Amino acid sequence: MRAAGGGAACLSSLLLLCLFALRRGLGTPSPAGPILSPRIHNQTKTAEGSVRTTRTHNLTKHLPEGEKDPHHRPKRGWVWNQFFVLEEHIGPEAQYVGKLHSNSDKGDGSVRYLLSGEGAGTIFTINEVTGDIHATKSLDRETKNHYVLHARAIDRFTNRAVEPESEFIIKVQDVNDNAPTFPDGPFAASVPEMSDIGTSVFQITATDADDPTYGNSARIVYSILQGQPYFTVDPKTGIIRTALANMDRETREMYSIIIQAKDMAGSVGGLSGSTTVNITLTDVNDNPPRFPQKNYQLYVPESAQVGKAVGKIKANDEDLGINAEMAYRITNEEGAAMFSIYADSDKREGVISLKKPLDYEKKKAYSLSIEGVNTHLDPQFSHLGPFKDTTTLKIIVGDVDEAPVFTMDYYIMDVYENAPAGADVGMVTAQDPDNARGKVRYSIDSSVNGESLFSIDANSGLIKTTASLDREAVAWHNITVKASEVDNPKLVSYVPVTVQVLDINDNTPYIPTDQDIIVCESSKPGQVIQTIRATDNDNFANGRFSFALPTDLPTNPNFTLKDNEDSSASIIARRWGFSQSEQELHQLAVVVWDGGEPQLSSTSTLTLRVCPCRRGLRVPVCQPQAFFSSAGLSTGALIAILLCILILLAIVVLFVTLRSKKIKKEALIISEEDVRENVVTYDDEGGGEEDTEAFDIVALRNPSAAGEVRRRRGEPQTEVWGGAVGGDSLSPSLTLPSQDIHDVIQLKVMEADQDTSGPPYDSLQTYAYEGQGSPSGSISSLDLPGPPSEPEPPEPDDWGPEVNTLARLFQERGGQCTL
Repeated sequence: MRAAGGGAACLSSLLLLCLFALRRGLGTPSPAGPILSPRIHNQTKTAEGSVRTTRTHNLTKHLPEGEKDPHHRPKRGWVWNQFFVLEEHIGPEAQYVGKLHSNSDKGDGSVRYLLSGEGAGTIFTINEVTGDIHATKSLDRETKNHYVLHARAIDRFTNRAVEPESEFIIKVQDVNDNAPTFPDGPFAASVPEMSDIGTSVFQITATDADDPTYGNSARIVYSILQGQPYFTVDPKTGIIRTALANMDRETREMYSIIIQAKDMAGSVGGLSGSTTVNITLTDVNDNPPRFPQKNYQLYVPESAQVGKAVGKIKANDEDLGINAEMAYRITNEEGAAMFSIYADSDKREGVISLKKPLDYEKKKAYSLSIEGVNTHLDPQFSHLGPFKDTTTLKIIVGDVDEAPVFTMDYYIMDVYENAPAGADVGMVTAQDPDNARGKVRYSIDSSVNGESLFSIDANSGLIKTTASLDREAVAWHNITVKASEVDNPKLVSYVPVTVQVLDINDNTPYIPTDQDIIVCESSKPGQVIQTIRATDNDNFANGRFSFALPTDLPTNPNFTLKDNEDSSASIIARRWGFSQSEQELHQLAVVVWDGGEPQLSSTSTLTLRVCPCRRGLRVPVCQPQAFFSSAGLSTGALIAILLCILILLAIVVLFVTLRSKKIKKEALIISEEDVRENVVTYDDEGGGEEDTEAFDIVALRNPSAAGEVRRRRGEPQTEVWGGAVGGDSLSPSLTLPSQDIHDVIQLKVMEADQDTSGPPYDSLQTYAYEGQGSPSGSISSLDLPGPPSEPEPPEPDDWGPEVNTLARLFQERGGQCTL
């Protein structure tokens, strides 16, 4: 077949011939000189592979001298486009490519043709005289499909260029020398089983190295050589499709097909290649589960443990993966009440376990209806269902010689304390559950209980005490009773027994006397000193406690007792005031009764300690004694000493106050021309301040204060002191004779801070007093805040025992207070 490039060259040659013929027919004059044009050699590849060359010569017309052809169009005499050469040339001679020719060539050999560029001199040669180009080697288009060369025409004698250098291309023309290939083969593909006809499976693509734009060398057609009638392939696209419906994976899972690719559009003489495609049918859930049998039988002994597996059952499913997963369940109510079943995902088995204990004597067989159903259903194949199956499992219960069984899971018994040994506690009962009803022997498990305080009758199960029990020592006893068959001692069962020791009233009540009862010195008649309670080791169920003072003892003048009728009693004072110095300890006997049968009582002697109590506390707490109270001084003596000290302090304060009013407080700066107005600093010793200029302290002075001082220079000092200190606004409290020394000091400090008559430089004034620092603390009453006003003193009889004692001391000493 002719190539497109060869056809175009032939068409252009024909057009040129027609043009020249038209010019000659019309009598178009030719130019004066000869006009040469290059010859065009066109090679056309035929279908048989031969090369046909068409040569076209330009026609030249001579015009008379001096005349010009009005229709003349100048032409380029050195134009090159491209040449064609067939690949894979195997002839004995070099393959002719084309010819170069210049219009300046007269045929006398004066023009020399030169060739340069890709392959020049090695692959392509040129005749320097004629301009013929030949290919000396066989070319491969798939390796290189074109070559770029340059042509020159020079004068052989002068070596001058006759024509400028021109570039042209030699294209390698394709021949069908490459077969289609499958570089990625063989291939693997998959398609779901039971797919419809025409379902796309895989697309295969072959490659051809030949030129796809020239002829049919690279035009591929696909066909299937092996794999019918299951699959087909599209000749143009290479898409593989299913050709049969309902292909079953369980029947055949793997298919190997061979696909052929042939070029030249599949015509005779074309080259071909083939590959293998392995197609696997993937699984779908198109098979329901099936039990191999419709009836099964299983033996389970009655001794089987609850929750343990007793058997397995399995339904088969030909599908794979999740399509074969199934769930099992027991459909009948009787079987579901006694047994449960779950699916083992690994083995796809139904595991049967026991929910309740079996008893051969009650029921000897069970029938279970078991269903197996797929858990992953495909609606596309629902018409193949139902995807479940049922079977029947008969469970036969086996008889086993069982251990005795107690009538109760545990026993609780009771016995009174102090009962003699051999007292009955209670009875346990166990029976052989087998049909034989063998005899049972009872015993107490010594390995658990150690030395037991109880015994049991081996035949009847009656439990008795072996010693007298004390509830106050141990109120509860735990024992374990063992029952075994006489015929088979290895069959043993156990039951826990708890024995409660009941209380009887065998302990007398008492009042704890481990702590003293505190009596405050300031106690009043009728005041509750403390509430007491009794203790009894017996159970409180024996009743409440009652309290009273002994009737065989004389009446206590200091204290009495009140029964609160709630198992408590209150100790009450019967007189005013108690003195620790007179009598620190008091004794009070109290009788307490319990409410049990028989009623028991005891007498407890309580110790009451008198002491001064701290104020403001709910519970009485003794106040620490003074440092020198151990010297033998009584409370009245201490009070008298304190009053004397207080009076002396008041006299001292009054004296100091009166004396301070007589002193005139003079101003420190009274001169207008104060010598300290200019301060000059010298640094003769050791350096320091380098500024020797005068320092003005006028800003530190108070002009108003200075003026006031000048006005008062002629006044007496008492008036000045009275004006500065004795004003009512500064110290009105100095007139009070009983002023606390602390208040006096505070007022003096306040007056010093508010005094504006002195200069503003620092002044040290010290105010202090003695009297503190004793290890026993201050005995002065100055620290106690005094009342704002003193009411009328009551009668001495109403002041209490403390004041009465102080008054008595004054009377004995004649009203004199001496230190």
